[in-house]
Amino acid sequence: MNKFLETIRNIWKIEELRTKIIFTLAMILVYRFGSFVPLPGIDLSVIDADILSARGGDSGSGFLDLLNAFTGGGFSRASILALGIMPYISASIVVQLMGFAVPGIQKLQKDGESGRKKITQITRWLTIAICLVQAPAYLTSVTNFFLPYSDPAINAAYVIPPDSIWFWFPSTILLVAGTMFAMWLGEKITDRGIGNGISLLIMIGIMADLPRAFLSEVQMQPGIYVLFEVVAFLACILACVVLVMGVRQVPVQYVGRAQGGRSNYMKTFTNTVRQYIPLKVNAAGVMPIIFAQAIMFLPGVLAGVIYEEGNIPGFFQQLSDPFSFWYSVVFGILVILFTFFYTAVTIQVNQMAEDLRRNGGIIPRVKPGLDTANFLDDILSKITLPGAIFLAILAILPAIAYKLGVGAGFAYFFGGTSLLILVGVTLDTIQQINTYLLNHHYDGMMQTDRVKRKMA
Repeated sequence: MNKFLETIRNIWKIEELRTKIIFTLAMILVYRFGSFVPLPGIDLSVIDADILSARGGDSGSGFLDLLNAFTGGGFSRASILALGIMPYISASIVVQLMGFAVPGIQKLQKDGESGRKKITQITRWLTIAICLVQAPAYLTSVTNFFLPYSDPAINAAYVIPPDSIWFWFPSTILLVAGTMFAMWLGEKITDRGIGNGISLLIMIGIMADLPRAFLSEVQMQPGIYVLFEVVAFLACILACVVLVMGVRQVPVQYVGRAQGGRSNYMKTFTNTVRQYIPLKVNAAGVMPIIFAQAIMFLPGVLAGVIYEEGNIPGFFQQLSDPFSFWYSVVFGILVILFTFFYTAVTIQVNQMAEDLRRNGGIIPRVKPGLDTANFLDDILSKITLPGAIFLAILAILPAIAYKLGVGAGFAYFFGGTSLLILVGVTLDTIQQINTYLLNHHYDGMMQTDRVKRKMA
């Protein structure tokens, strides 16, 4: 405990780091405040109670619960930040994938800072386009699913009739503006704060629902059962840390240039620098789970279009239930497939081999060029398979926890997207804080004995 308090004092001593942390907390506070500002014409005191009763409390509806978690509850409160930062994330993914298929985007990615600025502008415009599609869809869900206007018992939630243009037009503009404002906050945190701003906003939105879910679990379950749940939850966090930080280090030797009259033979043994290429066990991160969840949302939509309400086959109903057996099986298989796909798309072993050759780097006992690319591809395939299986197990852990008696609200934090984002963003932020501490000759927050020996 004394060590932890000493680390906090060291963080506060560094003026630049202190300023960045205060700025980050202030921007997060603004974001949280915005998630409680309702759309015009909606009584927030009525909508909270009615949404919870309409959705059956913690039973949730899977995909909608996920969206609500990413927006910090703004989705269920009909907030001006109801869409959150997710349209920007979707636009970023689309632009990233376009970089592998569209030559113009590929050229911009290689143009340095000027290309990066143009890609950022493209992403922003695409975000607006996605918001203009998602905003009317969300307003439709608010008027039809969350608050059916035909029910006189909850008609009081509307100050302005939902079928009026004076409700739809300003609400659409505000939802688009809310997403752009959240994007601006994230960029400001990245530039002037600590950590990645967009990721921090998503993490804060997820964490905002954790205390309520845990308190609900405490009220529902016996004390000893809650204790077992907490231990299991900590074990899941540990598993996520292992998956996020797991790397396979490939040794690389960089041969320096000849100096004076030294021969190439002497140069190889006197100016060689040994480094490593860190190949992550889970190079795809959380993206395979996000892609798989998007695919799993489609069967329910198609079944609703093809079949009448009440006549939907049981198989389609199970694919719409995130806690069912067949949903977990199909979901786990999709996560494994998307892990291989996303890893193959994002990690170009041929480009890595070419960069090594240009910079004078060689892998011991492996020829440069094609042999190096095949060697890296073989290692990547071997470590991606167990990483994909591990990721799939983490993805379906909420369903397993739910079947074992954990409440639906708390079960979502036992794995899947929520826990991976929490662990990944937290580790990234701590690493940035560690950098400031070590540069000022203070002990880091997660400093190991190996780091201490290096500093000594």
